[in-house]
Amino acid sequence: EYISSYYFNKMEDVRFSSSVGKYVGFTEQGVKNAEYWNKDASKLSVMRAQKETYCQHNIQNWYNNMLTKS
Repeated sequence: EYISSYYFNKMEDVRFSSSVGKYVGFTEQGVKNAEYWNKDASKLSVMRAQKETYCQHNIQNWYNNMLTKS
């Protein structure tokens, strides 16, 4: 799962989660930002692609490192 969180004043404001597939707001301003960002199809497609680009590309490396250290 790919998660990208945005914080303001040490509080989580907005989060993108690959399992949900969109931005979710946790504060009043975060909800407004999430609604705005969810309307932008190109921004959503970039964030959805991050799971394949970042996570799945590196998972085997992380898995191998964890096995060698235990």
